[in-house]
Amino acid sequence: MSNGILDEAYERLHRTGPEYEGWLSNHGPMAVEALARHGHEQRVHRWLDDYLGRLDELPRGLRPLDDWRAALGDPKRAGDWLAYFDRELREHPWREVLGTWWPRLLPGIAAGATHGVIRVGHAVRALDSAEENPQRLTELGQALGYWAARWQSVPGADRLLDPARVPTGPDVEGLDVATALAALPRIEDRSGGIRDRLGQLSGVPRWEPALAALRPARTPAEAERELTTLVHRAGLDYLRFGHAAPVMLVHAVTAPTAVLRTLPALDRALWAPSLAAAWAATAAVISVYATADGITAPTVPAATPAEVFDRAARHGDAHVVKLADAVLDAHAATGDGRLLAAAGYAGQLI
Repeated sequence: MSNGILDEAYERLHRTGPEYEGWLSNHGPMAVEALARHGHEQRVHRWLDDYLGRLDELPRGLRPLDDWRAALGDPKRAGDWLAYFDRELREHPWREVLGTWWPRLLPGIAAGATHGVIRVGHAVRALDSAEENPQRLTELGQALGYWAARWQSVPGADRLLDPARVPTGPDVEGLDVATALAALPRIEDRSGGIRDRLGQLSGVPRWEPALAALRPARTPAEAERELTTLVHRAGLDYLRFGHAAPVMLVHAVTAPTAVLRTLPALDRALWAPSLAAAWAATAAVISVYATADGITAPTVPAATPAEVFDRAARHGDAHVVKLADAVLDAHAATGDGRLLAAAGYAGQLI
């Protein structure tokens, strides 16, 4: 990956805010990182030329953060959060800052329709793949700040993140990932955006039992394996349900992918709760956007991983690019060629 082109892109993007048109997420940092990662550096600046015009300016702060808990989830404090993390990452190692804030932010994984954690996952991968520099540290700070400003929990997920829930014995009750995904209920009112839809979950009688049904991880290694399986199964489910909400159901795949990518930079004690939060995010997106019955997986032209991403890059939509990036990771981990079709299907739908 060309460090120079990605860092130039970050410099252009860091003059813009994390949202635009009210609360739509700025996908620029995530998309350019994926493009550069997969060898499409020549597309990065042209893509930005088309994208930057829609973005808002960097938000100004109101006052320094004095009570971070009170400021969580307050989008009016976005500028304050960005300034706070910029300072923290100048004064402390980035893994230390991430390790402190990851467990604080994780219960709010629904932030910005899960784009908070997704942007952090891309930023961590960029830092892990090269020597740290000001542009990449700034990107991590803006990603963390956006997550904090839009912090939002998934109804019922607080119980999953309770440390007392982590099992220690040999016999662990609960469902495997595929069975738990298949058992998720659906909301009745399918109007409105994700914030309205997530608010309905607490009134769905089967929601909390279904959310709690996934077998918790006993060890960090098991958490990593289950996260890999979660991304794998969510990618396959996109082929069955993606038609119902082609853009929003992408996040059922990209959110757990972001968590999985971040694991190596975290203390292993955080891996099990990271699985629990990722599961809550994926389950919530599916429950509020997928139909009750899926369709037969569509036929998508066969392609190599490189061809899959090339098609996504030529398509140009940020969600298509990010889904291709995620399913290529899942394909590399599992060898399941069916996953590659999900990116092409998204390209047809979006």
